[in-house]
Amino acid sequence: MANENQLAQAREPSTAQYLTFQLADEFYGLEILKVREIRGWEPVREIPNTPDFIKGALNLRGAIVPIVDLRERFGMKKVDYSPVTVVIVLSLVDQADDLVIGIVADAVSDVLDINKDEIRSAPNLGSKIDTRYMQGMYVNGSRMIMLLNVNKLLNPEEFANLTD
Repeated sequence: MANENQLAQAREPSTAQYLTFQLADEFYGLEILKVREIRGWEPVREIPNTPDFIKGALNLRGAIVPIVDLRERFGMKKVDYSPVTVVIVLSLVDQADDLVIGIVADAVSDVLDINKDEIRSAPNLGSKIDTRYMQGMYVNGSRMIMLLNVNKLLNPEEFANLTD
């Protein structure tokens, strides 16, 4: 007779879908279940006294949505937004709250079905390189895709006061 842990593993799907996107020449992936929508870039309302990586907020059908520039969050070089710049709107669940946050990406790439067995652990790059936002790595042909842990990348506690 199978124990509860084995039954839970049998019910858990072996593949997951990830939305892939570009920042600079690198590819990143997010769990598709966290993605609410993808929008073209539009100017946002600045929010005073926030970190530089928070570009501001936009009104999304009555909800105030903080917008985060991942280039700045990751310490990358700033670039001007272009016609292919997008905002990926994510839904994060923090205990009982549903928090909606947008992230700026250079471009959206694909939706991939990734077998969980093919996800490699985030590499240990020493204490000077921050890998805390990484869920793992996936190799798709010649592309290496960094899979992001959205709940660590966009810690709901950091954004709780912005939407009140």
